[in-house]
Amino acid sequence: MTTAVEEKPTENPNSPNREFPLERTRNIGIAAHIDAGKTTLTERVLFYTGMIHKIGEVHDGAATTDWMEQERERGITITSAAVTCSWKQVPQEGVYKIYDGVEQRVNIIDTPGHVDFTAEVERSLRVLDGAIIVFCGVAGVQPQSETVWRQAEKYHVPRIVFVNKMDRTGADFDMVVKDVKEKLGAKGVRILIPIGAEENLKGQIDVLNKKAVLYSDDDVHGSTYEVQDLDDAQKAIADEAYEEIVEVLIDADDEIGTKYLEEAEITIEDVKKALRRATIANKVIPIAGGSAFKNKGVQYLVDAVVDYLPSPLDIPAAIGQDPDDEETKISAEPNDNAKFCALAFKLWSDKFVGKLVFIRVYAGTVSKGDTVYNPRTRRKERIGRLIRIQSDDMKDVETCYSGDIAAIVGIKNITTGDTIAEDGYDIMLEPPAFPEPVIAMSVEPKTKADQEKMGNALQRLSEEDPTFTVHTDEETGQTIISGMGELHLEVIQDRMKREFSVETNAGKPQIAYRETITMEADGEGKLVKQTGGRGQYGHVVLKIQPNEKGKGLTTENKVFGGSIPREYINACMAGIKESMLNGIIAGYQVIDVHVDLLDGSSHEVDSNEQAFKMAAIFAMKDAFKKAKSILLEPIMAVEVTTPEEFQGDLIGDLNRRRGRIQNIESRTTVAIVKSEVPLAEMFGYSTDMRTLSSGRASYSMEPSHFEQVPQQIVDEIVEQRGAGS
Repeated sequence: MTTAVEEKPTENPNSPNREFPLERTRNIGIAAHIDAGKTTLTERVLFYTGMIHKIGEVHDGAATTDWMEQERERGITITSAAVTCSWKQVPQEGVYKIYDGVEQRVNIIDTPGHVDFTAEVERSLRVLDGAIIVFCGVAGVQPQSETVWRQAEKYHVPRIVFVNKMDRTGADFDMVVKDVKEKLGAKGVRILIPIGAEENLKGQIDVLNKKAVLYSDDDVHGSTYEVQDLDDAQKAIADEAYEEIVEVLIDADDEIGTKYLEEAEITIEDVKKALRRATIANKVIPIAGGSAFKNKGVQYLVDAVVDYLPSPLDIPAAIGQDPDDEETKISAEPNDNAKFCALAFKLWSDKFVGKLVFIRVYAGTVSKGDTVYNPRTRRKERIGRLIRIQSDDMKDVETCYSGDIAAIVGIKNITTGDTIAEDGYDIMLEPPAFPEPVIAMSVEPKTKADQEKMGNALQRLSEEDPTFTVHTDEETGQTIISGMGELHLEVIQDRMKREFSVETNAGKPQIAYRETITMEADGEGKLVKQTGGRGQYGHVVLKIQPNEKGKGLTTENKVFGGSIPREYINACMAGIKESMLNGIIAGYQVIDVHVDLLDGSSHEVDSNEQAFKMAAIFAMKDAFKKAKSILLEPIMAVEVTTPEEFQGDLIGDLNRRRGRIQNIESRTTVAIVKSEVPLAEMFGYSTDMRTLSSGRASYSMEPSHFEQVPQQIVDEIVEQRGAGS
C-alpha cells in the first residue's frame, strides 16, 4: 500500500524576501504546431510587459527567444527558451478582472513546434503550471497540435487556447473552436471572440464583460486600444457565448451549480472565479482569438493567463518517491519554508559559462553557496552560481524560491530528470518521459585530429538532449548518431561545427527499425567450458511471449527450488536485457517481449555470474528463432495541405511511397490530405512535394506507430546489413 508522507507547510508559504508571492506567480508555456505563431506571440507578450523595448520578428531572425544562430537562419524554434516578465492588469471602467491592478510575475517558456524537437515540449510541460496552446486561424488543429495537447493532458496542465493569425486570408475562428471541441474532445468556451477577420480584424469581444476591445490601425505596435460598448450584432454574439459559458460552468463547478439550483443571482465575479477554478481543474478550456503579428488581442490574452491559469499554490503538490522504497510517496509542497526540492528538466552547454542546469523549484529555497544533494547518485554538490534566464541573457540571483524557474551553473554528475534536494532529503520526482529515436546515421570527423573533439562534442550534446543518442557499431567501428528526424541530426551536425569547431562527414540516414516476436516460445541456453582449473557453467530455461504494444521488456522470475541460485538471478536478467539489443532478423533492437525465467541448473565450482548471463543470452536467441520474429518500421502520420488542383498528383505520390490515405478534408480553397507513410519512404519528400505543387503545398509529419515491414523489403534490408558488415 502506498504511504503519503506530507511536508507540513507553515501558514504563510512565502518567504519575506521574495519579490512576488507564490499566489502572484505564473509558470506558463507557449506550445503549438510549427508555424502557428508561438514565438511571435511570446515576442508580443515581452514587449507589452516591458521586458523588451523593440519587437523582433521571426522572419527577420530577430525574435528574443530564438537566440540560437540555427533558429534565426531557419525561422523556427529549436530549443525551448525561458523568459521572465511581470504584468499588471490595467483597470478599466465597467470591466471586471480578477487581479485588477495587481502586478504578477509571469515565467514563460517558448517551445519548438517541429516534431523533431518534441522532447523540448515534453520536458517544458513537465515543469509548467499552465500553458497557452496556439492554433492557426486558417489551419486549425494540426498533427503536432494534437501531440502537444496529449503531452499537456499527460501532465494535467491547465490550458488556454489562442486562435492566432485571424488576420490571414481564410481565417475562421468558429471552425477552429469546432476543431478543438471535436478533434481534441475539449470543453472549450469562447472568452475573447475576434471582431472581424482577415484584413478587417479590428479587435475582440470580451464575452464576460460584454465589451468591445478595439485596436487602432494608427498604432503599429498595438499598444493602445479602446474599450467600447458592443453594437447589436456583437451583443448577440456575446450573449450567446456568455450563456454557453454559464451552462458549461453549471456542470463543471459546484459553487455556480448550487447558485443556479437555488435561483440566486450569478454575477460576473462568480462566473470569472468559477471559470478560473474549472480551468485549473482541467474541466474547461477558455478560447481567445486574435493576431500576434498584427498586435491585436495579446494584452487581453495575458489578462486571461493571470485570471485563469494557476499559480503554484493552485495545483496539487509535486509527488516524489523515496529512492529506497518506491511505495513511499513524498509530497513537495509549494512553500518557501519547506525542505528544498527541484527538478532538473534541461541541460545546456554555454560556451561562456559552461554547463547550465535548468531547474524548477517545487519546494523550499536554494541560495548561492548552498550544498545540494542528488538522491539518484547520492552525491552532494555546492551551488556556485544561480541565474535567471532571459532567453540568451543571464541575470545573477542570490536565491531561488519555491515556484521559480532558474539555472545553476557548473553542477556536475547530473542528467535530465534528476531531482536536486536539500542535503540528506531523499526524494525523487517523476522525470519527463522521452520518445525513442527513429532515425540514425554514421558520422566521422573530416580530419583525424578532430576525432577526440568530436567524441567530446557528441557526449555534451547527448547529455543535453535525451532524444539524441550516440553509440559505436561493433562490426564496423563507425560512430552512429540517432535522433528524431533529418532536421534534428542536421542541427546536431551544425552545432558541432559552430559550437565545438568540429566538421563532420555523415553517412546516409538509416531507419531505426525494431524487431518483435509474434508467438510464445521456449528457449534453453547452456554455457559449459572446461579449460583446465576452474571452468564456466551456466544453464537457463525460459519462455518468451509477445507483450502489449509499448510495454517494452517485462520479466518474471518463476524459478523454484533453487535450480538457479538466487545470487545468479540478476545476472540472468542482465543477459535477457542485453539480448534485446540485437534481434535475429537484421540485428535491430527487440521490443515488446515478456520473459518468464523458469528453470536451469548450476555447478558448485564452475558457476558464476558471467556464465549465467551468457546462458540467458543463448536461451533468448534460441527462443527468438522459434517465436516467429518480425521486423517493424516506424510509420509517420503525414498531413499535406495543398490547393485542390494538385490534390490528385500528391495523393498518387503518397501511394507510391507505400502510404495509406486516411482522410481528405476540404476547406475553402485547400484540401488537407491525411495519410500514414513509412518513414523509410519520406526521405526527400519536401522537394518532390514542392515540385508537384509548384511550391504551393506544405506538409507536416510525426511518428505514429510501428508496423510490420513487407517481406520483400525485409530481404533487401537483411541483404544491405549483410553487405555492410
